[in-house]
Amino acid sequence: MFEKHCITCNAVLKSDEIPLYKKMVNRGATEYMCIPCLAKKLRVTEESLYEAIERFREMGCTLF
Repeated sequence: MFEKHCITCNAVLKSDEIPLYKKMVNRGATEYMCIPCLAKKLRVTEESLYEAIERFREMGCTLF
């Protein structure tokens, strides 16, 4: 499988990072950020992003 990398720090992205970026930034995105870089960009904590992933999952979001 082709690995995707963060556009900011070049870290290999984990499975939830791509759908989170699509949900919170741009659903049509083709480049993504890892959670630490996304947290900095959005000025939130990494923990709040992990909580958001769980909320989206519980809501039945089809991206997750």
